Amino acid sequence: MAEDIVSVHQGSGTLAQAVLASAPEGMLIAPVWKRVAAYMLDVVLLSVVLGFITGGRLLSDLLNFELLTAGPRYTAFFFVNWFILLASNYLYFKWTGRTIGRSLAQRGFRIAIVHDNGTPLEDHHWGPRAVAKMVYLIPIIGPLWFGLRDVIRGRSKENEYRTSVDKAHHTVAAVDWSLPSETRLRLR
Repeated sequence: MAEDIVSVHQGSGTLAQAVLASAPEGMLIAPVWKRVAAYMLDVVLLSVVLGFITGGRLLSDLLNFELLTAGPRYTAFFFVNWFILLASNYLYFKWTGRTIGRSLAQRGFRIAIVHDNGTPLEDHHWGPRAVAKMVYLIPIIGPLWFGLRDVIRGRSKENEYRTSVDKAHHTVAAVDWSLPSETRLRLR
């Protein structure tokens, strides 16, 4: 008989295995657009909650630089607003990371933040990751410089499809259903 029409080629594994030597078999890296969308959704949801709690005052006065020249009370008000925003973002990302292993939007987008080898992060990793994410909140420079830089890194094979936050903390954003079953059970 003639040669078979269908041929089977053995691949070199998943993208995660091709990029990360320690990645478990079958682990997939989450696309950067999902990571960006999840972060933006988290920030919007947190801003809505803060706006509701403060009656809209907090968010309306964050970029009101005239408060800095209106006297010491207004200057203090300006810095307290920024402290509340940064502290709430830090606490949100640290708390959700420690309790469910990712933020609420990451959970909705089926993104899991794990070590290079596919194991879940321990509790002490979530605080430094939350601090590192605060750089994106800097007005104008945060999203345009740091955000775009990390989007480009998240799409680059040379950077192992990881952002600067991932590189600094030796983590990877994986698709949660592609992780080994023992890791999925530990993610809440």
